Amino acid sequence: MTTVLIADDQPLQRFGFRMLLESQDDMTVVGEAANGAEATRMTAELHPDVVLMDVRMPGLDGIEATRRIVADGGRTRVLILTTFDLDEYAYAGLRAGASGFLVKDAQPEELLSGIRAVATGDAVVAPGLTRRLLDAYVHHLPTAPAPDNSPDAPDPRLAPLTDRETEILRVMGQGWTNTEIAERLHLAESTVKTHVGRILAKTGSRDRVQAVILAYDTKLVG
Repeated sequence: MTTVLIADDQPLQRFGFRMLLESQDDMTVVGEAANGAEATRMTAELHPDVVLMDVRMPGLDGIEATRRIVADGGRTRVLILTTFDLDEYAYAGLRAGASGFLVKDAQPEELLSGIRAVATGDAVVAPGLTRRLLDAYVHHLPTAPAPDNSPDAPDPRLAPLTDRETEILRVMGQGWTNTEIAERLHLAESTVKTHVGRILAKTGSRDRVQAVILAYDTKLVG
């Protein structure tokens, strides 16, 4: 059973999410928070699998609440809800440690699928938002010289990866799903999942979103 905490300052929005989630046999809502401070406190008390986190809330916003929840080191993962008008908040959420982003008016099936994916340790980003989000994120990165001041020097964070793992990390950064990677690189999907797991372990990435950030940070994708 996946336990979910809903964090949103709109009572009707919370009610709608609760009705949807509790219509599922594999989900239950363990609490509702009206702001980021409540979400942080309730997460520490209830330890939900997933926090469905709105961005704009009074007082402590969803980004800072996400940062605090992730920094606590618990098993709870955060799925942030955003809108195309609020992309700038989602950029900050990448660094805050969110495991996914969905548009607030996503179809019910997409929202449920996203919660399930995040709960099992995967990551999800709304279709159509991935490239725009990451492109804009990269443009906000500070410029830093390579360790030896050579523009062609390999990034040490990629050193543990095999050539195949580096190739898969590159296409992950381009937004390919495991199924697409398997089909286009002529691999079994189980093999792709194994490679992705090794990439996460070797690079210290918490989930797929952080691995994609790494692909951009190291200029595998640009």
